Formats: sequence, C-alpha cells, structure tokens
Amino acid sequence: MATIFGLDYPTLWLLVVGGVFTGYAILDGFDLGAGALHLFFRKEKSRRIALNAIGPVWDGNEVWLVIGGGTLFAGFPVVYANMFSAFYIPFMLFLVMLIFRAIGIEVRSKEPGKLWRKFWDVSYSVASILIAFLLGVVVGNIVQGIPLDEQHLYRGSWLGFLNPTTIFFVVSLVVVTLYTLLYIPHMTDDISSHPSMFLIPLVMILAVANVTRQISRGKYIYAFLSSSVVIASLLVILALELYPVLIFAPNDAANSITIYNAASSEKSLGIMLTFAVIGVPLVATYTAFVFYTFRGKVKLDEASY
Repeated sequence: MATIFGLDYPTLWLLVVGGVFTGYAILDGFDLGAGALHLFFRKEKSRRIALNAIGPVWDGNEVWLVIGGGTLFAGFPVVYANMFSAFYIPFMLFLVMLIFRAIGIEVRSKEPGKLWRKFWDVSYSVASILIAFLLGVVVGNIVQGIPLDEQHLYRGSWLGFLNPTTIFFVVSLVVVTLYTLLYIPHMTDDISSHPSMFLIPLVMILAVANVTRQISRGKYIYAFLSSSVVIASLLVILALELYPVLIFAPNDAANSITIYNAASSEKSLGIMLTFAVIGVPLVATYTAFVFYTFRGKVKLDEASY
C-alpha cells in the first residue's frame, strides 16, 4: 500500500476527515453557543449584538459541515451509509434544525412586531440547542458503538441511538469520562498502554479551566482559543482510541468497520488527497480572512440583523 510520510492513504484520509469535522465543531460551535444563549439576553439590543457577532461568519462556518460530509462519503462510503442507517432520525432532525436556525437568523429582524420576533427568537435558540444535542447523540453513539453484521450493515433498532452514553455526552463531560472509563473499556485501551497520551486529557482539562479564567480577565480571544483546544482534544482522544476502527460493533468486534475495510480504492484516495491538499487550505484561508475582516466589537447600524 502506498504511503506518504510513513502514513498509508486511508490513515491520511482519516486525518483529512477528522480535521474538517474538527474545524466544523469549533467554528459552528461558536455559532451554536450564541444561539443557545440567545433567549438569556433580555434586551433587544443585546440579542441583535449577539446575532451580528456571528452574522458575517455563520453561513461560511457551515461550509465545513458540507465538506466534512463530502470527504466522509468519498473516502469511507461504507461508514457514510451505516451512519445514515443508524442515525436517520437524528440526522433528519439535524437538517430541520439547521433550516430553522438559518431562517431565524435571517428573518427575525425583518418585521418589528414583538410576536414575530419572539417566535423566531425561540426557533433560533431551540434549533441551536438541538443541533448541538443531536451532534452529541451521534458522537456518543460512535463512542458506544453500534450493532453491525458480518457484511458491516447496521442491525440495530430505529431508536437504538438513544442510550446513556449519548445523553451523558451532551449533559456533562465529567459524567461521560467516568462512564467511559467504567463501562466502555475499548475506549481507554490505548491511553492505558501509552501513559504519555494522558497529556491530551490533561491539556483538555487545563483548557477548560482557562476558558473561565480568560473570560474573567476580559480576554475573549484567548477564551475562544481555549474552548477550541477543548473541542479538538476531545476529538483527538476519540480518534486515537478508536483507530483504526471507525464504527465499533459491540455485538461482535470482528464486524467493526475500520479505515481499511471501509475505504475507497487506493487510486481514488490518492487523487482525492491531491484535491484535499489544495482545497482545504483554501477554505481555511477564506475562513481566517472573514474572521480577520470582521474582527472587533460589534456595532449596530442600518445593515445589521
């Protein structure tokens, strides 16, 4: 199998997929947080300021989700198919909530009526919360694993995505960590056998503590960077503990889907890696440019939301 820098094509493509989804989690997480807090702002001016803080970037941040779905489908079509089979309801709800969030952002200020704005404020905020929750449900199930048969096809129930891990993953990082250590041993094997990997959760914990510290000091950019480290650390731990598995089959580990039995052909991966090397940095550069252009405090004017 061909390699680049000692890494085979499936592993390299996994890094591409993981990097893109990490980018989405960080960037749209910023938008979802603003939406989740929207109803806590009592003043109309405060809500408009929060909306305009994400106004120039929220739709661009969703591009990372589209790219992530495309890279997953192109590189690991078996995983893509099984995830939509297992998580059909969460994904459909996710798409509906994305629509309501977008409409809420764009139309809530188009009419001055209080009832109009109240409806879209609630829609926007609830949609943001549910989007984050549904993503947590999916990631929680990836941690837990889903039942697969010998042909790597999903063999669970249509409500099988509801289990303690998925709910705890969203509610509390601490509870998830304890639950994982006690009841999902395959997720801690690598860290246990490589003590140096404990540095990753240690960095994550320090970053969590630093978020509130930087907020109290008024250094919001450092708080955002720290929260980004938390998200990235969680996904890195997930990838390291599962690798080379993409979807674990708790009913029979032999049925698990790995980067090797789910990957596209080596030729296809090689061609796509060439495009990824060109395309992903371009999207990252555009995102950085937009954030830099609209940096600073938000000021309301006639063009504001």
